[in-house]
Amino acid sequence: MAASKRKMQSVEADSCVENRISSFPDEVLERVLVFVKSHKDRSSVSLVCKDWYSADCWSRTHVFIGNCYSVSPEILVRRFPNIRSVTLKGKPRFSDFNLVPPNWGADIHSWLVVFASAYPFLEELRLKRMAVSDESLEYLARSFGNFRALSLVSCDGFSTDGLAAIATHCRNLTELDIQENGIDDLGGSWLSCFPESFASLEALNFANLSSEVSFDALERLVTRCKSLKVLKVNKNVTLEQLQRLLVRAPQLTELGTGSFSQELMPRQNAELESVFSHCKNLHTLSGLWEVSALYLQALYPACTNLTFLNLSYAALQSAQLAKLLSSCPHLRRLWVLDTVEDKGLEAVGSSCPLLEELRVFPADPYDQDAIGGGGGVTESGFVAVSRGCRNLHYVLYFCRQMTNAAVETVVRNCPDFTHFRLCIMNPCQPDYHTNEPMDEAFGAVVKACAKLQRLAISGLLTDRVFEYIGKYAKNLETLSVAFAGSSDRGMQYVLEGCPKLRKLEIRDCPFGNAALLSGLERYESMRSLWMSACHVTMNGCRLLARDMPRLNVEVIKEDENDDTRAEKVYVYRSVAGPRRDAPPFVLTL
Repeated sequence: MAASKRKMQSVEADSCVENRISSFPDEVLERVLVFVKSHKDRSSVSLVCKDWYSADCWSRTHVFIGNCYSVSPEILVRRFPNIRSVTLKGKPRFSDFNLVPPNWGADIHSWLVVFASAYPFLEELRLKRMAVSDESLEYLARSFGNFRALSLVSCDGFSTDGLAAIATHCRNLTELDIQENGIDDLGGSWLSCFPESFASLEALNFANLSSEVSFDALERLVTRCKSLKVLKVNKNVTLEQLQRLLVRAPQLTELGTGSFSQELMPRQNAELESVFSHCKNLHTLSGLWEVSALYLQALYPACTNLTFLNLSYAALQSAQLAKLLSSCPHLRRLWVLDTVEDKGLEAVGSSCPLLEELRVFPADPYDQDAIGGGGGVTESGFVAVSRGCRNLHYVLYFCRQMTNAAVETVVRNCPDFTHFRLCIMNPCQPDYHTNEPMDEAFGAVVKACAKLQRLAISGLLTDRVFEYIGKYAKNLETLSVAFAGSSDRGMQYVLEGCPKLRKLEIRDCPFGNAALLSGLERYESMRSLWMSACHVTMNGCRLLARDMPRLNVEVIKEDENDDTRAEKVYVYRSVAGPRRDAPPFVLTL
């Protein structure tokens, strides 16, 4: 009786709280919610009560969808009638490693058809790992009269003809950002399709296109667009041409240069240095293909206010990097190739005390001599950076060798890591000093870094590392695993112990049906699970699909005659049910 009374009192109290929360006039609440920008925060707001849910529906203008099959466009437009900006991701991230076959799906066209009817006022579309055709880009360009911003990252299926359609018809365009796409480059004439009256562009990035562009068209475009802040050109733009562009756009805040290796006369070199000295607003510099040390010093005057330096295409040596960094006192983000070696990273540690993010990429990931110890970076450079850059909280580090002790030192020096992605390039490589597994290294990461949200692990690893992760990584959202673990228990530790886990990516691990089925209570609260080259069977996937009908359980079949092994499994939550466009090699269970 007493328990029943307490329950009634609790319900009444909750009702009173909800009434007080709901007492805001709708107009006031909607105006307040406009200032809540994070998509996570907006989702939390919508769960408070019915009035807040309704206010969120009507006031939201931007939506982020991390998996294009988690919801249908029809469901989206019913819930949010006033969207003007959409960010949409398609294929699983492992598609970047060619683990997802071509024609897997994630086509944007069906979304555009629905948007054209429901969101004729759409202004921004940001796509990642989506299939985009020229026809879709033409449809986009003709369907949205006030369209302003298009970003395509790691997309495929289109050509420069599609870009020509965007340039021709999107008269209010402010941003065109093309990054790392599988694009059919038919030539640079698409830049000539911008009307001569067009002058609204604020950001243009075509750095990863391969063909020579129409420089006259580019120069006229840059000259007309007085509000241009971001310009990233491809490697076919010469130093002389770059100089002409900078004269016309000294207001740039982000610059991606072309080739930095052509021969210049001394007078031309001095003029280039003078032009860079007038770029007082630059905070981001990238590109620098085929960089020549002779002309690197021309950049020094523009480095004073840099916060982001992207050298991931520039095979700099350590001495070159050291000289460049001495001119970058405010650097927060740095991307380099491992050609800088440990000496270059020592310069990072001594010159960049404000650094927050470091990414070190392999210049040649398939160079077996380098992987065997003949080049690249090691644990020594990693430790050197951590000693001088105590604000470091994001690292992506491709290396040839590593030790447990080095990683323990790094996280002791930098305990605020939110993203820690260590990629030892030789799979299953132990601590090369002790020949022990790398368990203690990543155990130290999850113990020391309470804010950790993303973790990628590599090297020789046993179930012990997963026990550490499950026990200590309480804020972990994304975990990427390859060639690790001893048994099903490893994956079970993670699923039992990481309450905020949203994405779990696993390849080439000894995890089977028991591991897969241990996540029955977790998968609906996660965005997705990817497993490939593990020990999962079709029967295990069928059991998962039977017990969790609100999940989409997809198996990518490479061998039609093998009805036992599930080579690649993609599991994700969806309010739209099984997708209707699955190709024959994708079985939805």
